[in-house]
Amino acid sequence: MKRIILIGYMGAGKTTLGKSLARHLGLEFIDLDWYIENRFHQSVSQLFATRGEEGFRKIEQNMLHEVAEFEDVVISAGGGTPCFFDNMEYMNQQGLTVYLKATPEILRTHLRMGKQKRPLIAQKNDEELDIFIRESLDKRESYYNQARLIFDIGLLDNGMRIQESVKALEEEVRSYEFKV
Repeated sequence: MKRIILIGYMGAGKTTLGKSLARHLGLEFIDLDWYIENRFHQSVSQLFATRGEEGFRKIEQNMLHEVAEFEDVVISAGGGTPCFFDNMEYMNQQGLTVYLKATPEILRTHLRMGKQKRPLIAQKNDEELDIFIRESLDKRESYYNQARLIFDIGLLDNGMRIQESVKALEEEVRSYEFKV
């Protein structure tokens, strides 16, 4: 039984790398946000709007507990998931947690590509986005650093870079599993 849980800031590549990693390892891929949207028939943005952040985070925690029981999966958690309730401790108990660590500059580049889909940053200009990323990372890094494996990612702006990152991540995961 394998359970790999990818965490990190929004735009770090959890979904992009997670899908490829799951394919390489012969595992199922689950994006927690997509799972929530399918279960509630609303987008994350809509859930934030109708239930507020606190309401959304409770839904997120419940759905995390559901998917973290699945076997042979790679799970991409939301960027804030590790920072609420006992989620980080729970994820560490359930599987191999991997923090996809990226610099604020790389995150900004990735986030600019799909900014409108993300409720927390959709209305921010570049300067506001920079400040938001840095402040959020400062608050979240202590949670992210509790992951069992920390994997530094580079810019994921083309297929070749994505595949190189997936290969390196796969080697790190296999190496970690061998040590345990």
